[in-house]
Amino acid sequence: MSTVGEPGGIEALYPFLASAPADGEAVVADLCASTRRKAGEIVALRRSLVALHGERLVACARATAAAIEAGGRLFTFGNGGSSTDAQAVAQLFAAPPEAAHATATPPEAAHATAAPPQPAGTAAAPPRPARAVAAVALAQDVALVTALSNDVGYELVFARQLAALGRRGDVAVGLSTSGGSRNVVDAMAEASRRGMVTVGMAGYDGGAMAQEGRVAYLFVVPSASVHRIQEAQITLCHVLWELTQRVLAGEM
Repeated sequence: MSTVGEPGGIEALYPFLASAPADGEAVVADLCASTRRKAGEIVALRRSLVALHGERLVACARATAAAIEAGGRLFTFGNGGSSTDAQAVAQLFAAPPEAAHATATPPEAAHATAAPPQPAGTAAAPPRPARAVAAVALAQDVALVTALSNDVGYELVFARQLAALGRRGDVAVGLSTSGGSRNVVDAMAEASRRGMVTVGMAGYDGGAMAQEGRVAYLFVVPSASVHRIQEAQITLCHVLWELTQRVLAGEM
């Protein structure tokens, strides 16, 4: 592990940690420039995903809503930061905000003519209630995760849970920054065998998850930055949730 003072050490990323005196104003300026650059990168990346994945998001939302209408449940999983995002997605579906504001615009309507403004004094329609969905994050039970890791191996920690809990018509959502996390890929294979709707979030070139037939609805974020990939993946998940809510409400 790199330490402060080593060539190419951590001070290369965080110059304010260097032992040598630093120009405070220059450090602040560098930090501000870095923040602006990173913000610009994620905004541009998120915008590019509309054209790249818009139609697939709508199709996935329709498939997810159909599964939910038929009594299907949602299972999410990932490792590290992707596990945190998977838990956030399960929470969003299971305990949504009191009102879904339906801010996601279906890609086919993105360039449609805007609706005329409402006459002055016209009350806006009240926000519709969001529909709660049975959803579980497979990494949230520490006892179960550690037992499976110890007894059968960490690569099967999610697949074994889907083998026990999953059934045809459920939805499996796996997140992997690289697209090659063994336990996520194995869980996707198990979900496919059980007739579940499979949804994958990956980065780079999609990795093993991008192999033909592995995942029914795969969303690859074309970036080599772990940070940008995860930021874009959680955006895709939120858009998927909003579109699913609109399908469930009969608005799409």
